[in-house]
Amino acid sequence: MTKKEKALIAVEILKSIYPKAPCALDHRYDPWRLLVMARLSAQCTDKRVNEVSVGLFSKYPDAKALAAAPLADIEELIFSCGLYKTKAKSLKECAKIVCEKFDGKVPQSEKELLSLPGIGRKIANLLLGELFSTPMIVADTHCIRISKKLGLASKADPLTAERELDKLIPKSEQVDFCHRLVQFGRDVCISRSPKCDVCPLWDICKEKNKQKKQVD
Repeated sequence: MTKKEKALIAVEILKSIYPKAPCALDHRYDPWRLLVMARLSAQCTDKRVNEVSVGLFSKYPDAKALAAAPLADIEELIFSCGLYKTKAKSLKECAKIVCEKFDGKVPQSEKELLSLPGIGRKIANLLLGELFSTPMIVADTHCIRISKKLGLASKADPLTAERELDKLIPKSEQVDFCHRLVQFGRDVCISRSPKCDVCPLWDICKEKNKQKKQVD
């Protein structure tokens, strides 16, 4: 079986399990909201980010409001997300640039997104794919870990995984495929205790061959 064939099987199986593939962050189709929440999600659960964002956006609903907000206030509002000082600083700086250079609107090009403080490829790809209709692979921890287990990605490196998956996953499926991997990583292929005995992807998983060799 080729990698391409395996990838297409994975796409269809995950689609059958998760017909709907919503983003785990409750962004409400607001580009600024998703940018902020994605930044907050670094080393933090999506659940916590969703909870924290309610208070943050009720007080500072857009880039203009956040740019004018006292740094200490932002820190206090996002404290429970971890790395709050670094995140608060980069978000305030990002808000200022979005207001000054982009008229308060989140830019829609990869180059411009990557020019913003605290915004790397993962967040840029998420925004482009989720809200701006650009096929993108969002190489987060679930995506990288599971893709490597399946043999679709050769290294636990975001850029490598992104480039390899981009060649294997149909453009029209990329955004949803990544969302489904997040859910699958939480439900079945759990990092510390994967449920291999009930895994619907077990037949195409490299871990199956590894375990078989160990038994033999």
